[in-house]
Amino acid sequence: MTHPDIIVIGGGIAGISAAAEMAAHAQVTVLEAEAQLGYHSTGRSAAIFIRNYGNATLRALNAAAAPVFEDPGEIAEGSLLRPRGELLLAQEHEMDTLADYCSGGVGLEMLSAAEARDLVPILRADRIAAAVFERDARDIDVDRTLQGYARLLKSRGGRIETGAPVADIARGHTAWQVTAGGATHTAPILVNAAGAWADAVARMAGARPVGLQPTRRSAAILPAPEGRAVDGWPLFGSVSETWYAKPDAGKLMVSPADEDPVDPQDAWADDMVLAEGLHRYQQAVTVPVTRVEHNWAGLRSFAPDRTPVAGFAPDAPGFFWLAGQGGYGVQTAPALARLSAALVAGAAPGLPAEAVAALAPARFFRDSEEPRQ
Repeated sequence: MTHPDIIVIGGGIAGISAAAEMAAHAQVTVLEAEAQLGYHSTGRSAAIFIRNYGNATLRALNAAAAPVFEDPGEIAEGSLLRPRGELLLAQEHEMDTLADYCSGGVGLEMLSAAEARDLVPILRADRIAAAVFERDARDIDVDRTLQGYARLLKSRGGRIETGAPVADIARGHTAWQVTAGGATHTAPILVNAAGAWADAVARMAGARPVGLQPTRRSAAILPAPEGRAVDGWPLFGSVSETWYAKPDAGKLMVSPADEDPVDPQDAWADDMVLAEGLHRYQQAVTVPVTRVEHNWAGLRSFAPDRTPVAGFAPDAPGFFWLAGQGGYGVQTAPALARLSAALVAGAAPGLPAEAVAALAPARFFRDSEEPRQ
């Protein structure tokens, strides 16, 4: 039996980054069900830092995370970001969606169809009514970020237990008791960073779920079109998120931007969904899809309001939610990690009060005993 100050369930980027920040002032143990960290969502993410991605709360988190990625300090040597850019394309019927995306945005450049083709030469100009370019969007080195936080956690005395699926959670008078991987751990604070399984963890702990819904996101790797050098292209796709493409080691990763509800699972791509997405991509470009080299899928889990959940549960003492990051988990991890560490320590959160309130799990339980859907 171990007796840390904090138990974190989940070894993805959310759990590992939060544990590393908390370990500056507490003894922390991370329990990960899989044999490796970041197996599900984190390790399958085509992460790119997009400052204007998400609602107002997410944009506040993006702004707070950017300085950490640019100057990670103890996490890693040198920036965790690389230049990329994001180009969003709109047809005539998507102009309102484009306007909504640009509302409140920063660093956005409106482009014509010809200017968009200058950035990505295979685009069909007749399919572009307008485009917006975010030059500052940058690739995130996901593995270096995850491993950097893991090293930081260990250097601060934290422990990581992999291959440790949680079998039981019980609450005593002053502490949580978690049985996982054949061992028992007790701590006064339990952090639920279990991703798609976070509602299931809450039920095991006797806390009310918040209504998380895991969704599948698929992707395929295609050869570079016509042998073109694509590495300098931005991420490009539909402003309505019906498809997107991103250079990947001299090839193109194309996603149908699917968001099909699924149960928590080891996700795989659906052939029909992938084919439909590749068709939408092919309609927007001048070259055919001739071959798919391989494909995969990951999970993105959303709360009912599509805003992450971070804060103490109102109905379970010492039970801390860190879940529902959706498609923003990697790029918001540094900000949510620091916020979580501050809230657990009772320190100033370092984010605007309205953002902290928007993230709090209590928002789902103000009007009833059940989560608001």
